[in-house]
Amino acid sequence: MSNAAPTINTNNNDAEPTTNDYDDLDYTALTDALEQTVFENFDDGLYIGMMSGTSLDGMDAVLCQFASDSENTQQPLQLITSHSQNFPARLREVLLALSQPNGTAALTPNFDEPNDLVSELDWFGWASREYSEFASEVVNTLLQQADTDSESVLAIGCHGQTVRHRPQMAVTLQLLDANIIAERTAISVVSDFRRRDMAVGGQGAPLVPAFHKALFSDSASTRILLNLGGIANITVLPANDDPVIGYDTGPANLLLDAWAKQHIDKDYDQDGAWAQSGQVIEPLLNQLLEHPFFAQPHPKSTGREDFNLSWLKSELQAFDKTATDTRYSAADVQATLTELTAISACDQINQFISNQKQSSVYVCGGGALNRYLMTRLQAHLPHWAVTTTTELGLQPTWVESVAFAWLARQTLMGETGNLPAVTGARKGVVLGQVCFA
Repeated sequence: MSNAAPTINTNNNDAEPTTNDYDDLDYTALTDALEQTVFENFDDGLYIGMMSGTSLDGMDAVLCQFASDSENTQQPLQLITSHSQNFPARLREVLLALSQPNGTAALTPNFDEPNDLVSELDWFGWASREYSEFASEVVNTLLQQADTDSESVLAIGCHGQTVRHRPQMAVTLQLLDANIIAERTAISVVSDFRRRDMAVGGQGAPLVPAFHKALFSDSASTRILLNLGGIANITVLPANDDPVIGYDTGPANLLLDAWAKQHIDKDYDQDGAWAQSGQVIEPLLNQLLEHPFFAQPHPKSTGREDFNLSWLKSELQAFDKTATDTRYSAADVQATLTELTAISACDQINQFISNQKQSSVYVCGGGALNRYLMTRLQAHLPHWAVTTTTELGLQPTWVESVAFAWLARQTLMGETGNLPAVTGARKGVVLGQVCFA
């Protein structure tokens, strides 16, 4: 990053200032000049945003530019280039193991890996390095596709891979080594976005609603955004000046993808076709909805710690012991998981739209490509149109990546990046740590 501070000449001669000379310095002017240099120059430059969510289906990256706040424009965002790349199989395996308590116990080093990978911390260190090398590769591919050099980019906003999120303990852990990315790309990296919010009493998530507010708010109508990543979360953008509401509603792709991988050996259920071939198991659905998370008031957030394949298997075992009819197929379970995602999200959405005129729910994230899931959402929201953020000018698969480019920009400009009404924090704070290139 090249934003050198201008020389501030406080003397009328070229001599070195003496102690008495410093008494004449206008420290207010000096501070104002430095703040202007550090922050205002980062308003409308190029940023890269990166995201790999709980679904672990790959890493998304975007190169984009935001209009400065002083500009009166109908195009607040220019998405220049986007790129998505699947994780190397071994890295994904280890990340999945790290994302579940004691998940690395079953891992053993491959022949080309260090023999001293014996503890969870060892695997964390290995995965942190591999993840960051992979992220650097994604960034350099993105720059090549955009025909853009690293000097033109002000910063990379990289969320890292969440491997533990325990908001009740005020603990969250995103796996990443920003030093490697900064070194390999020659671009400064903003990361570790969640923990500053937690330091002021917040859940550290969700953070994207602040971006939703900045880009998608409409003074004429209430808008609701539903993000369907590994976890589902909603953002309610009121038409008036009421606070934005946002929180996790439950599992989404992480359970759907895990069940599909185990039973049809596919990374995901294309268009939800496999789920659509099954039948919803209503007693099982009701049992799954008894998970304590669904009854918690917002603000709230969750992750693989609460919803994972082991949890699902234990629920199925409990169901088999009590059900009078256990004749169901794996496709029936997939249909039930799809309904779990839809109904848990729509039950929350309906709380905010009961008195609203007909409008739209805008879906983003990988789940927006699941046509069967989209039809189930529409079935539970009969008076509202269920569409995607494409209608708002941004394709659903890139929303979260752009959000972290925007959050990196907020950090460099010294602007808050959290919404206290969403995360439960006591105040708005500047998020993230900066690793300068």
